[in-house]
Amino acid sequence: MVCGQAVADVIRTCLGPRAMLKMLMDPMGGIVTTSDGNAILREITAQHPAAKSMIEISRTQDEEVGDGTTSVIILAGELLYSSLPFLQQNLHPTVIISAYRQALEDILEMLRANISTPVDVNNADQVKEIVQSCLGTKFLGSWAPLACQIALDAVRTVSTEETGGHKEIDIKRYAKVEKVPGGALEDSKVLSGIMINKDVTHPRMRRKIENPRIVLLDCPLEYKKGESNTNLELSQEQDFTRILELEEQAVQEMCANVLRVKPDLVITEKGVSDLAQHFLLKANVSVIRRVRKTDNNRIARATGATVVNRTDELREQDVGTRAGLYEVKKIGDEIQQEVNKKVWFRYFTFITECKDPKACTILLRGPSKDILAEVERNLQDALCVARNVLLEPRLVPGGGATEMAVGQLLLQKAKTLDSARQGAYRAVATALEAIPRTLVQNCGGSAIRTLTALRAKHAAGPCNWGVNGETGELADMTQLKVWEPLSVKLQTYKTSIETAILLLRIDDIVSGSKRPKDEQSSGPQPSAEPSEEAMKD
Repeated sequence: MVCGQAVADVIRTCLGPRAMLKMLMDPMGGIVTTSDGNAILREITAQHPAAKSMIEISRTQDEEVGDGTTSVIILAGELLYSSLPFLQQNLHPTVIISAYRQALEDILEMLRANISTPVDVNNADQVKEIVQSCLGTKFLGSWAPLACQIALDAVRTVSTEETGGHKEIDIKRYAKVEKVPGGALEDSKVLSGIMINKDVTHPRMRRKIENPRIVLLDCPLEYKKGESNTNLELSQEQDFTRILELEEQAVQEMCANVLRVKPDLVITEKGVSDLAQHFLLKANVSVIRRVRKTDNNRIARATGATVVNRTDELREQDVGTRAGLYEVKKIGDEIQQEVNKKVWFRYFTFITECKDPKACTILLRGPSKDILAEVERNLQDALCVARNVLLEPRLVPGGGATEMAVGQLLLQKAKTLDSARQGAYRAVATALEAIPRTLVQNCGGSAIRTLTALRAKHAAGPCNWGVNGETGELADMTQLKVWEPLSVKLQTYKTSIETAILLLRIDDIVSGSKRPKDEQSSGPQPSAEPSEEAMKD
């Protein structure tokens, strides 16, 4: 219980718009300054198993819904702390667990039936307000309108309709964030296509093509080398010439298979030999090599091309034709290095203006790498909120209003329970007040006075009054336009209560580590001081 409370206390000050920052040092010596609960807990090294379990739930919350990583830790720690008095009264953990489970079922039902409200996903302004309320507590809050537009454009781009009317929005694989230092944050945008950090393999190849025909390969355009133990003995000088001719014929045949479908751009995940570059350059075809597998898949999704494993299997339907523009251009600061008195520049390949692309690249600009890293973390939260709203279009009020409303309903429901479970059931309602209390404390306000007034507001029935995270005063969340997706709240309550139940079921911690051999061989050593048993005797 104490370990869970200790982990919660570490990031308690990171909740709300007035959140404090934590300065972290990663193993490589870099310094990260952030208020993101998941980013902070990732860098913490915990030894106690219970503390490790608490840290893990923040990662689970981030993987599932991408937001609420701080709230879930605070709630889990408060639930464990609330169960401590009952354990000291020798109430069996099974009784506490039973009350917690029933409270979780009632909370999920109350959220769907009494508290949540539907939202029109076709109303862009309404969805922007929801995403903007998520960014209000982040570093990116000053650029909230731009970030909201970027998040919505990216999510709508990668959204696809599957069979049965189910939506599939995979922002992790198909909405890639590229950070380029230099410029202003206002220059950030969503590209209607893909951007990769690559240049053409030959300087004479075309760097700009309109309506390109794109071929994607997962095989090398070079002669296949022998295995590591291959030996080749030549008895005549003509044999070596013959080997070179066979190699040239094989490469020429590969290039002929590619050129048969008349491409303008060839992108491969493997290498391209100089001879293959020569044949493709003669046909006026641009080549990009050693592209990541993930980038190749996103290009395939955006352009309609199919990744082919062998050049002789290329067909007309494998060629991507949905791209409107292919261009290689320099972006960001000029990277100048004195290598043999030459100046090297950093080039990026853009495949944009795609027709109905189901993948996109988010280009982030900013003054430094540290700021861009924090902006990316904030933008990921905005992307997840937009995704959650589109998948489950229901909202609940933020600012602790939902927790107070649920807590009051739980207190009313507790009157119908038996006396054994009633106390633990009420403890869940009390633990939920940790969210509005923490918001008030982080603003420097009086938690006791504000929570008493907030309880009075909710005593008449569920309402939308909560804590203004900027001032610490009570406010109507509908007027402040502070909303949270229902899926985030559901996941927060599920994860926190299930974690508290898991830790309550543990009655002993046994170490599985072995003692060193020298300690095992020597056996137990006699103590120099008399034992407690001997002193009693």
